Amino acid sequence: DLTGKVALVTGGAQGIGFGIALSLARAGADVVISGRGEDKLRAAAKTIEETGRQVLIQVADVRKRASAQATVAACIERFGCLDIVVNNAQSMIATVAVEDLDDEQIAMTLESGLLGTLYHMQAAFPYLKKNGGSIINLSSREAIVGGKGFGIYAATKAAIRGLSKTTAREWGPHGIRVNMINPVALSPAGLAYVEEHPEESKVYLREIALGRFGDPTNDIGPVAVFLASDDARYVTGQTIGADGGQTML
Repeated sequence: DLTGKVALVTGGAQGIGFGIALSLARAGADVVISGRGEDKLRAAAKTIEETGRQVLIQVADVRKRASAQATVAACIERFGCLDIVVNNAQSMIATVAVEDLDDEQIAMTLESGLLGTLYHMQAAFPYLKKNGGSIINLSSREAIVGGKGFGIYAATKAAIRGLSKTTAREWGPHGIRVNMINPVALSPAGLAYVEEHPEESKVYLREIALGRFGDPTNDIGPVAVFLASDDARYVTGQTIGADGGQTML
């Protein structure tokens, strides 16, 4: 039950971010969703509002510190508080060998993932520490297994894991919990990858113990709801694999 809570979800207009935002709203939270495309944000907000909760959209670029600060400020102006932060937004490039990575690809991936996560946590900290709160950062199995072609993405997600664990220790005395989800779900990016690489996707699917790709709303969203809720009040610094048993730690 997240009634009375306010959640911020970056990249909340589609895919896993939208699934998490919708799930948080269904559990009773009011939601702020940010992203680069206003039309997508408005469409997502319309669906989320069907839960009866309030939704604020914020056009933003998570790679910019000022944008993160503006998103949090808009949340506080609208709702007066912030309890849950989900750092989901991530641009990425796949199937590029390490020796072929260029500066643009490196910057895009690192800035949207690692820096975006850091900037939003820093911007939210003054408000989360008032009453405690939950931060949920999205990592990936690639941070653990390092799949071919995912070099800078794997490095980014591994960095997010390290940052999250340190933050969990430093902010724990304030009642702020920081956890990570490693998801496997058919987001738009995931679906595009499956369509473009059918043979590799078959191998990928065979690794999943439950034998199917996850659904952003029904499979990933509830894990985020748990981590955001008081039921997870003694869980912090952990990586939860919502991946159908693909990677077992």
